[in-house]
Amino acid sequence: MRDLEYFAISMRFQERVIGCFKALATGDAIGKQTEMLSRVDVQQWYPGGITGFHGQPGDVIPRYAGKRYEWRIGETTDDTEQTLAVTRALLREGRVSHKAIGRELLQCKKSLHPGVSLWTFVQSGDPSRIASEGDGCGAAMRTAPIGVFHPSSRLDELIRGAYECAIPTHGGQMAVCAAAAVAGAVSAALDGRPSAEVLMVAIRASKEAETLRPSGEAATITRSIAEIYSDLVRRQHLIADELAHQYFPNKPQNIVPLAISLALVTQSAQETALLAANIGGDSDSVASIGGAIAGALYPETVNEEWFEVVSAINKDELLDLAISLAALRFRE
Repeated sequence: MRDLEYFAISMRFQERVIGCFKALATGDAIGKQTEMLSRVDVQQWYPGGITGFHGQPGDVIPRYAGKRYEWRIGETTDDTEQTLAVTRALLREGRVSHKAIGRELLQCKKSLHPGVSLWTFVQSGDPSRIASEGDGCGAAMRTAPIGVFHPSSRLDELIRGAYECAIPTHGGQMAVCAAAAVAGAVSAALDGRPSAEVLMVAIRASKEAETLRPSGEAATITRSIAEIYSDLVRRQHLIADELAHQYFPNKPQNIVPLAISLALVTQSAQETALLAANIGGDSDSVASIGGAIAGALYPETVNEEWFEVVSAINKDELLDLAISLAALRFRE
């Protein structure tokens, strides 16, 4: 009986991990269509709103035609690429090590250009480099695998793992706390905890991570998560215009807190991705991070048709890596 129970638990966990990774990648690709657009620009490019993939999968997204890099419909971005890099590091080492993660990040190519934290890291060529600054969401967007690796019951280890995942490129308090919050939320979701507990784990992880990189700033990721969720959960409907006006995701204080809140309030990976894409701003990261959490908590809400497109366009090892990573949780 115990063997059967163990098997059932491990299979349910694997299902949640697959949902997490599928939703992360599909959210990334859906959100890419409107990344960095204002809400007004989103409406101009997509008058009927984003309802999925617009155009023929594999074709260049119209607004990227002739640009430095012509992003394709259904293509994932650095959010997914770096998530898989972290996953490979965990599978290779069997533990969380910033140097091992750094070695994998050095192989990443997407969105690699001057002005982004990864560029500075790659230019150094040192996998053991530890960043002393950087408050963007680049660490948080790749930290879901840490939530797979560590159960939410071992929060200290999880927070340290999120820190190790962040520091190759991001050393600021907001970045580290955002990474811890996402790892905590994903882990609690994978553990099947109620959404209220997922929120509390995310907030606690963020709060405790503040001590790893002290800051004199009044604004914190912890406070933003609590405030944005408290507002959104009271609303009868989530409307893109209103969310864009109040919490436009173009700064660290909004991006990760909005992603976590959308996932827990909508209780849907698909709805999280659509809202993020229609809001604009850092839409691929909001949709990807929020999707990972919602997909872990509610794997049945992943849009399988979208994932078929993403899988066909990107041809990566996402599912194999997800399954292998899930197995590590039951390695003891």
